[in-house]
Amino acid sequence: MSTPADVRLPEEITVPVDGGDLAALYWAADAPAAPLVVLVHGITSNAMVWAPVASALAGGCQVVAPDLRGRGRSAGLPSPYGLGTHAADVTALLDAFGADDGAGADVTVLVGHSMGGFVATLATAGTARGLVHGLVLVDGGLPFPVPPAADTDAMLAAFLGPTLDRLDTTFPDEAAVLAFWAEHPTVGPWVDDPAVAAFLARDLTGAPPELRSAVSREAVRVDGADMLRNEAVLETTTDLPVPATLLWATRGMDGETPGLYDEARLAGMGLAGAHVTAREVPDTDHDSLLWSPQGVAAVAAAVREAVVRAD
Repeated sequence: MSTPADVRLPEEITVPVDGGDLAALYWAADAPAAPLVVLVHGITSNAMVWAPVASALAGGCQVVAPDLRGRGRSAGLPSPYGLGTHAADVTALLDAFGADDGAGADVTVLVGHSMGGFVATLATAGTARGLVHGLVLVDGGLPFPVPPAADTDAMLAAFLGPTLDRLDTTFPDEAAVLAFWAEHPTVGPWVDDPAVAAFLARDLTGAPPELRSAVSREAVRVDGADMLRNEAVLETTTDLPVPATLLWATRGMDGETPGLYDEARLAGMGLAGAHVTAREVPDTDHDSLLWSPQGVAAVAAAVREAVVRAD
């Protein structure tokens, strides 16, 4: 499959945070004081997952995608983990771009995919309150159906499946990594896409024949428990200071229907009172929302709407 937009090459940057430097990718704008868009990835992902979306926005916006603590090139940042720590790291990134002093962009939009949606809502309602003018949630940020498991490890295994399995796997070379992902029901159709291949490569650490995922299992364990069971996190959308848009996929993390959200579940969440507008992105799953033409177009359109609304 081809990428949905011409993928621009980002700049590697770092931002000081508690305990070290947070790695991030930066796509520049064509004009000064352009809107700042911060893209926050999911629980075992990394910044490069956003490359097609970032390319669709770059030029008109400054776009920054961090590798969250315990992932990608931020894997070496120390604990504590947890969504509150990630929200603080995102706030430090906003501060670094001048969101708090009037010297940076006039409009800032946070975008979060999957677990990143919960990080984005927590930052918007808490540590970054007043710094964020728009919020876009991409198949995340509102409570998920919790797997019927007795403990955190079993719960995460049921929820994440093969995405979690790779954390205990050693690969002899990148071809073996691609072969592993080719079997995944939602990533598999995209492994030949250069942008997706770059995302999968950014996940790796070590050297052949001992390549492995850079993702910290402990980070996943702590963050996953927060995402699925922490009531304070799950209720954050009731205190959002800005309107939010939720884009939800027709299919789920393994391509199943219904996905993480559906019309019936969303109808019972009281979204109108929380100033959250939900929109289905047809013929997408949890991963292709970030890679397919219709998914990229929907995310980019929601970001641009948030910018206009904030202006």
